[in-house]
Amino acid sequence: MRNINVLGMVFPNQHDNDLPGLTGQRAFASVPFGGRYRLIDFVLSNMVNAGISKVGLVTKSHSQSLMDHVGSGKPWDLNRKNGGLYILPTNLSDRAYEGLVAALHDVRSFLTHSVEDYVLMADSRMLGNIDYAAIVERHIESGAEVTVAYKIGAAPTDSMLLTLEENRVTDIRFGGREEGAFGLGLYVIRRETLLQLTEEAYGHSRDSFERDILQRRLGELTVMGYEVPEYVAPIYSLATYFEANMALLDPEVRSKIFLPRRRIYTKVRDCAPAIYGLHSDVTDSLVADGAVIKGTVRRSVIFRDVIVDPGVVIENCVLMQGSQIRADAKLGYVICDKNVEVRTAASLQGVAHYPVYVKKGMKI
Repeated sequence: MRNINVLGMVFPNQHDNDLPGLTGQRAFASVPFGGRYRLIDFVLSNMVNAGISKVGLVTKSHSQSLMDHVGSGKPWDLNRKNGGLYILPTNLSDRAYEGLVAALHDVRSFLTHSVEDYVLMADSRMLGNIDYAAIVERHIESGAEVTVAYKIGAAPTDSMLLTLEENRVTDIRFGGREEGAFGLGLYVIRRETLLQLTEEAYGHSRDSFERDILQRRLGELTVMGYEVPEYVAPIYSLATYFEANMALLDPEVRSKIFLPRRRIYTKVRDCAPAIYGLHSDVTDSLVADGAVIKGTVRRSVIFRDVIVDPGVVIENCVLMQGSQIRADAKLGYVICDKNVEVRTAASLQGVAHYPVYVKKGMKI
């Protein structure tokens, strides 16, 4: 893939408050997903598949898990002499980071010394295999100052809602839970314009990129929309995180996310294949390598190194790496974080819209 004249900026801690528990010890972007991935894998893969060779991760807190996962950026071919992956730590409050203006001001030196003409900004809230190159090309062709990627459908909570005329954004509102065009937190903007707008907003104590720049200055700026045609799963609550994992059990959804021509890359880890006991019963599930299954698993996502003992019944669950489900336990609509132990004959039951979450390292 050829390089393009675009700098990637990722905000891993944005929306940390959307997934309480899961983000207690990790950034939103490093939340495990789909048996072997992290949410950030999809954003970084989309960027490198588009030919973006320089990416900055603007981190705030709980970044150890994220740093351990991305490392030098080698799985995404971002461990290079020119460009590559840059870790940009900040020391900001939740509000300042969520609004992005203060975060961008904090890393202005990185932006100033970069040579790329355009910046593509993204977070990890919208999961999908998106053609970022097409968004950049449309932005350049349109001559817009800002391009906002959007989808049409049921808007998630607290979404940026767009009104468009001939693909130009004419009005911006904030809300959600209604049908319409909603922003994906994915923007393309000229680098010098971004620096100018964020410095002006920061100087006036305004912290929101969407409200204090896009909405406030919509009459002055040419803001165009780009409707993303690809499958996108919004993750803005524990229930939607669970729903996005369960959607992977549908082969049609998997075929829309894991494309041969635009692969999703992740940290490589070699381990033995999954082991299935003589009396195991596994149906309609994703089971990662290293798992040991001796009980019953139905419609579930099982991460690496999970152990399911004989007599266990697991239905509609997400079990993260290292979880151990002991003999005769029963789980339904449960999310177990890493290294959870559910003891013998224990029973946990949630529902689809309110799954039970078990904190990392807990024993029940």
